Amino acid sequence: MTQPNGWLILDKPVGLGSTQAVGAVKRNLREAGYGKVKTGHGGTLDPLASGVLPIALGEATKLAGRMLDGDKVYEFTVHFGAETDTLDLEGTVVAQSDIRPTLAAVDAVMARFTGAIEQVPPAFSALMVEGRRAYDLARAGEEVALPARAVTIHSLTAGVERSRDTGAGTSTSLDTSGYLSCLSLTAHVSKGTYIRSLARDFARALGTVGHVTYLRRIRAGPFGLDAAISLDMLEEIGKGARLENSLLPLEAGLDGIPALDLGPEQARAVHQGRVLTGLAFQDGVCWARYGDRPLALLQVAGGNATVLRGFNLPDTAE
Repeated sequence: MTQPNGWLILDKPVGLGSTQAVGAVKRNLREAGYGKVKTGHGGTLDPLASGVLPIALGEATKLAGRMLDGDKVYEFTVHFGAETDTLDLEGTVVAQSDIRPTLAAVDAVMARFTGAIEQVPPAFSALMVEGRRAYDLARAGEEVALPARAVTIHSLTAGVERSRDTGAGTSTSLDTSGYLSCLSLTAHVSKGTYIRSLARDFARALGTVGHVTYLRRIRAGPFGLDAAISLDMLEEIGKGARLENSLLPLEAGLDGIPALDLGPEQARAVHQGRVLTGLAFQDGVCWARYGDRPLALLQVAGGNATVLRGFNLPDTAE
């Protein structure tokens, strides 16, 4: 059976870790008869979070690192009045406040969380601190002091609250006096942005505290929920459903990167890792193709193109 090369976009459910999700893909591909398939994921999702988890198969794993650099879009709900040590539902309450914001107050601080901002990551994160994961230190009761980092919030908009269990839309919670007990937002963010930290800082800017009660990633790089499959659909692949019906091609991960069409001699040179010269093509990263087959990621500078990553796909020009 031909080894798959491309992307499975999983709609990861709440309660499943990213590593577990990759393991489920490997298991179902083995059960489908593909044997051992090289896999990797394009961006960790906490067990609390659901949504888009791009999983690269075969040669597409060479692009998984680039997926980590892509923008993400999240829907999330902040519950006001309590901050937890994990900044989500799983943690212990460490601060409380009786203050509840109004929609007018939300509108007034929104601009402070759009554009380039500084953000301190959560203590319960996978960042390394002196060779250990921050969350391991935090769970052991050690104090974790992480430095602030620059991130970009491309957009932040208030929306409707969505039930953590069903995903059904409901109105943002206002009491009879016009104060918010919780607020749902949609954020389009750069790599390295922590939504839990964004929720913490947003609540504090409103003069209160808060934590995340719902988190769903609706886009990761070029991949959205429209291309995602459920865990049940993944299990069906393991039972014999056609993988091709769910597998996106390798080049789907190259959306937004210009393509360079090559002739047979140029394709042969790229396949052999040689530099192309005399190209009338813009400087920067592009991907080379021969016909409809991706050959490599290239770096173009001054008309010369060098291979960054080559793709060993079936029937690539020799």
